[in-house]
Amino acid sequence: MSEKLGDVNIGIKKIPSQSVTEEYILERFGKDPTLDEPDPAALFLYEKYLNTSITESLEILQKAIIYHDDDVNFSQSTMEKLILLVEGPEKYASDVEVYETEVKIEAVLINYHSPYPEVRAVCDPFDDPLIPCDTLRAYFLGLLWTIIGTGVNQFFSPRMPNISLSSGILQILMLPCGRLMEFLPNWGFTICGTRYQLNPGPWTYKEQMFASIIFNVSIGGAFAAFYNIITQRLPMFYDEQWATIGYQFLLVFSTQFVGFGFAGIMRRLIVYPVRAVWPTILPTLALNRALAANEPNKTVNGWKISRYGFFLIVFCGAFIYYWLPAYLFEALSFFNWLTWISPQNFNLAAITGSISGLGLNPIPSFDWAVLNSNYPLEVPFYAQVNMLVGAVIAGFVVIPGLYWKNFKWTAYLPINSNLIYTNTGQPYEVREILTNGLFDKEKYQKYSPAYYTAANLVFYGSFFALYPFAIIYTIIIDWKSISLSIKDLWETIKHPRRSIYDNHTDPHSKMMSKYDEVPDWWFTAVMIIAIVMGIACVKGYPTHTPVWGIFFTIGINFIFLIPITLIYSVTGFSFGLNVLVELIIGYTLPGNGTALNILKAYGYNIDGQAQSYITDQKMAHYAKLPPKAVFKGQMISTIFQVFVSVGVVNWQISNISGLCTKTQPEKFTCPGPNSFYAASVIWGVVGPKKIFKSLYPLLQWSFLFGAAAVIPCLLMKKYFKKQTAYFQPTLVIGGLLSYAPYNLTYMTGSFYLSMAFMWYIKRKYIGWWEKYNYVVSSSLTAGVAFSAIIIFFSVQYKPRKIIWWGNTVSYSGADAAGGSLLVLKDGEIFGPPPGQFP
Repeated sequence: MSEKLGDVNIGIKKIPSQSVTEEYILERFGKDPTLDEPDPAALFLYEKYLNTSITESLEILQKAIIYHDDDVNFSQSTMEKLILLVEGPEKYASDVEVYETEVKIEAVLINYHSPYPEVRAVCDPFDDPLIPCDTLRAYFLGLLWTIIGTGVNQFFSPRMPNISLSSGILQILMLPCGRLMEFLPNWGFTICGTRYQLNPGPWTYKEQMFASIIFNVSIGGAFAAFYNIITQRLPMFYDEQWATIGYQFLLVFSTQFVGFGFAGIMRRLIVYPVRAVWPTILPTLALNRALAANEPNKTVNGWKISRYGFFLIVFCGAFIYYWLPAYLFEALSFFNWLTWISPQNFNLAAITGSISGLGLNPIPSFDWAVLNSNYPLEVPFYAQVNMLVGAVIAGFVVIPGLYWKNFKWTAYLPINSNLIYTNTGQPYEVREILTNGLFDKEKYQKYSPAYYTAANLVFYGSFFALYPFAIIYTIIIDWKSISLSIKDLWETIKHPRRSIYDNHTDPHSKMMSKYDEVPDWWFTAVMIIAIVMGIACVKGYPTHTPVWGIFFTIGINFIFLIPITLIYSVTGFSFGLNVLVELIIGYTLPGNGTALNILKAYGYNIDGQAQSYITDQKMAHYAKLPPKAVFKGQMISTIFQVFVSVGVVNWQISNISGLCTKTQPEKFTCPGPNSFYAASVIWGVVGPKKIFKSLYPLLQWSFLFGAAAVIPCLLMKKYFKKQTAYFQPTLVIGGLLSYAPYNLTYMTGSFYLSMAFMWYIKRKYIGWWEKYNYVVSSSLTAGVAFSAIIIFFSVQYKPRKIIWWGNTVSYSGADAAGGSLLVLKDGEIFGPPPGQFP
């Protein structure tokens, strides 16, 4: 809490001169005053403090002020403090001893650890290269949990709301397995002078982190397995039965690995720069430190319980509680209580409904699976605020601007759906306009154009605006970082034998420079093999997909990957190139939905897998793991992931009744595949020429609007710098994407939790937050995920329904019915007459 020091607000407590003691300085470096045990990190930093002069410290602070000037993750109060310190003791405090102490403390934290307290909370300022890392048991456990995590996540990926096991969750579950392996016999063997042991001793911090990184790259599932296989195989979509196991494996292998080639370039730009904080990886690092590192159990804000003990308590509570919203009292999940006032009132349901409405509901859910949709305990609070603002704006565009004006016949359709519809208001069946998998103009003129709902129009318009805005804005705002990274990349091209750490002098890069780097040709070889498999896939099956399309999507990713990943590394907000790719492919290969789907998988997954690998590289950077070991582990893990993903999705297609339908009882409604299918029909089969020219000409102006919006945002940042410090317009536009089929239900609860944990508790009780915040997030998610598995296979797979008001009220009104504002009579259509379709 900010207090006065003299007459100046500096963001720290008032420090009398006599209080500047060794104990005070150690506390500022992280030592717990309630413990008598030595704190290695605090002692390390204190030694640096003693050996750092005031002149050197001021130079460090001056450089930090320049480097972090426009850094949204750098604390504003800390920046103000650094400026006062640089201006001199007369500006900061009358007591010279206090002044010099604070100058040296801040300089040591920046120069020998990290300028970000979040990073200091999850890693050490020193490293021991002799600690075992990529051991046989670490590989075994990493791959075991890869299989489990990938299977669970792939299984629940079609569910709405989604349930997933994060890396942090599996990390906690893996710890007791690692401890058990300490009892194995110490057998081993030697290859090329290297000794491999079954039990090299106690389970270490680095083994825990290495195994976590192995499965982190894989547990998200495979994009092509989830989207392409489902939409190609299911009769309700394309019903392409030629897409057999051989085709599936080639496609999934190729799309999963081709992105790794880009990681060799991206690691120089996004991993090693200090400003690339990667906030989404901090929970995993915090848990690893809490569970496996030998740290004293500190008392914080009166809480003594260990992080692991706290995890177990919250995990058990979440496991038991989830039976309520998932099975016993389902109204707690989609808590659409406002619609209960008048269940059949369509207007009320359309605005406040959680299932098919816009979700304008102040108390939307008591289900962690819903509340955690926007990762409220991981994503920074300013990001949550920006995205919520965007979501609210989008809602008000849909309500008065589109739907109730019946713009482009949207009032004849549900207000918030990601499906596409015919001119009779029925779901669109693409097979009605195809001949041998390609667009048939005659059939199309007899059937119908494909129509978007109001929310889907806002979604696509926002996505079209996001691309030019995000690229231009990021390049201008972060030009300092981008230019330095490009120079570094150019130096590497000119001097290929140069170390990748040469231009990075921060303490973590210096520590990592002791390990062997991954040669660039390793990344290139993986990408070439993946491309060859992709060529075999599109040439060996009736995909109607040209080989040049694969190289085309690779080129698109090469252009856009850097700014997109840079945004992700700083803010935690990520968006893919799927919409941009489908638009371009729609122009180049009109009438070909299958080709669009395949190339879209490449266009999306190249940057997705590159980001995934780079994310793990940053975790390895913080945890000080050998880069070559990480590379090998991830390659092997991704192979396992491919087999598991393909196996699970084929089991689901064969065994889950009603998969991807709106009425699927276990909520396997497939929001992702439905959007994927709709996009392939609109932009692949029907084609963007018809959409932009006749059906929705306003959408094409979204690109210009996005580019033009950069100017006022830059002016605001320039002339109202302090007031707009946390204003991130890219995230505001990202918030506009919160609909079709999701809605404010998934944003509002996340905002409340983020305000509580990422703003209030983080400011008032930083010690508690550092120790327990990420544990709360991981334990709740783990408890819900494992509870959901038990519930599905015990009482839902072979249904044992409990029918009572608490399980039926949310689904008995207009919200669940998903009707429309205007209703057609039998035989009526809207839009152009048959034979005159655009």
